[in-house]
Amino acid sequence: MAQRPVAGQGRRPRLALIALLSLMTLLAGCAGPSALHGSPAGKWVTIQRGDTLGEIAKRADVPLVRLRRFNPGVDPRGLAVGQRILVPSRRERAPSGGPYRYQVRPGDTYSAIARRFGTSPVNIASANPGVTPTDLRVGQLVSVPLHGATASSSRRQHASSSTPSRPAPRPDPGPVPGSAKHWPWPLDDYRVARNFGKDARGTLQPMLLATQQGARAKAVADGEVRFAGSMRQLGRVVIVHHPDNLQSVYALCDTLLVDSGQRVSRGTPLCTVGPHAATGRHDLLFDMRHGGKPIDPRTILR
Repeated sequence: MAQRPVAGQGRRPRLALIALLSLMTLLAGCAGPSALHGSPAGKWVTIQRGDTLGEIAKRADVPLVRLRRFNPGVDPRGLAVGQRILVPSRRERAPSGGPYRYQVRPGDTYSAIARRFGTSPVNIASANPGVTPTDLRVGQLVSVPLHGATASSSRRQHASSSTPSRPAPRPDPGPVPGSAKHWPWPLDDYRVARNFGKDARGTLQPMLLATQQGARAKAVADGEVRFAGSMRQLGRVVIVHHPDNLQSVYALCDTLLVDSGQRVSRGTPLCTVGPHAATGRHDLLFDMRHGGKPIDPRTILR
């Protein structure tokens, strides 16, 4: 029989989500002169001695504010020789509150893009329902919704203020549709190891469900599998899109039982829940979204 009391926090999944939301340290590039990179395709420039963001922006014919927004983890006053700066292409956009319009570059994955902009692969996948994450094409444009960490970093670069920054607002998809009620839980036997909500640091955490060995996560409603694969720090993940712009996410899976593009019905097994060495538990990270915006699963599940 399902139990739903709040239990202790799962340390490893919590650290994994925090790691996904951290700003990445840009990798050092190869040596060589920092050249003009104002091409329509957008390029990387390697910092040389004496370089400043202002000079790079001028050489590339890119507004400085735009250059800084595409490099949210870069401190303009602390540039290091060998550091790489991303120069945006003319097709890309970076509104202050997001979402960004980003052009895929060689070697890009949703995980790499997420680390660059301080968001998560799940956010990007939810914002691009027509894109197959495992088949990204160089030059393809994708939407990158921002997380509060990136928005805060960007504002600190553009303004001097002692007031803590707030997360960038996500476009409101409107009220949750009336059809999203009394959906079944994704597991038959579980306990809530962590509720949906903000942790002590103010980071929004998805729900964590502890279960037994051999448990299978099931689709909470009819829909289409838009992603079934691996994501860094989240293990194997299944993302299902449902009618009325709703999405459900099943992460920390062991074995995937469905493929991307597959239609599923309510109750269809999606994956088995694997053991985790750090906790000794079988945990499922479960997330519900409406228009890409996280919502509390308890408002939908019965």
